[in-house]
Amino acid sequence: MFEANDSEVAEFVLLGLCTSRPMQLILLIFSTVLYVMIVLGNLLVMFTVFFDSHLHSPMYFLLANLSFIDMCLSTLTIPKLISDLFSGQNNISFKGCVIQIFVLHILGGSEMVLLIAMALDRYVAICKPLHYMTIMNPQMCIWLLVGSWIIGVIHSVVQLAFVAHLHFCGPNEIDSFYCDLPRFIQLACTDTYKLEFMITANSGFISMGTFFLLIFSYVFILVTVWKHSSGGLSKALSTLSAHLAVVVLFFGPCMFIYLWPFPTEAIDKFLAILDCLITPILNPAIYTLRNKDMKKAMRRMFSHALILRKIV
Repeated sequence: MFEANDSEVAEFVLLGLCTSRPMQLILLIFSTVLYVMIVLGNLLVMFTVFFDSHLHSPMYFLLANLSFIDMCLSTLTIPKLISDLFSGQNNISFKGCVIQIFVLHILGGSEMVLLIAMALDRYVAICKPLHYMTIMNPQMCIWLLVGSWIIGVIHSVVQLAFVAHLHFCGPNEIDSFYCDLPRFIQLACTDTYKLEFMITANSGFISMGTFFLLIFSYVFILVTVWKHSSGGLSKALSTLSAHLAVVVLFFGPCMFIYLWPFPTEAIDKFLAILDCLITPILNPAIYTLRNKDMKKAMRRMFSHALILRKIV
């Protein structure tokens, strides 16, 4: 599948975000700082959950895995962007482009399922608290995690199966800073209208369906809490607001890219930056700043680190 020898195109040129060198230097600093923050912020969440026994629960297990996927999503695209902005070399090999698309859809599909798993966790915790540890046992958490990765792989394979037969013999410029499937397909030497429609149906409608399923589940949780105890509604709303913010940040750009009928280059690039640079740093910030247990755990971890440093 996807042998460069079968076509005349051996590599693609990523046009990036802009052509102005001064602006590229500003973007280089901006993207480098944000990428460092993404890696440190998500690693902090993962290490805190791993080392603090108070956070060994299903919710934080899923949160740590969400941080891992967010960090991987950024690592897949941003280091290449930083390298291109620094060197001015914007080329990517044919196979490198296909691999990037493949891994991108694995991570995106896995995160979709993981967000559903987190919604299930909150439903059980809020609506069935007495059965929480029975339903969300360690085996269930592992199965949810494994299932998310399996579905992510299946989703990515299906996406690439649509374009496995394409040949690329002419233009090789992708107007973005990474390889994305819609722009990749447009460079094929055949009429891709039907293919683009199928890709839109596969990714766009799956994203939209999952988004509305999650919104419905959170609304259902709030209505259930309100019926049983109006006093617990504010607490449930406070807990779910962080989840809702993450869902909107993740699905908003996906639905816009695949379903908006009048795409423009500027909006597409803004959404790409939002997806790869802004959302991955906002997720750990949202969950830590609004979560008392996470803040306490981080303070304990920093205190232990200072004590160990003084001893050494």
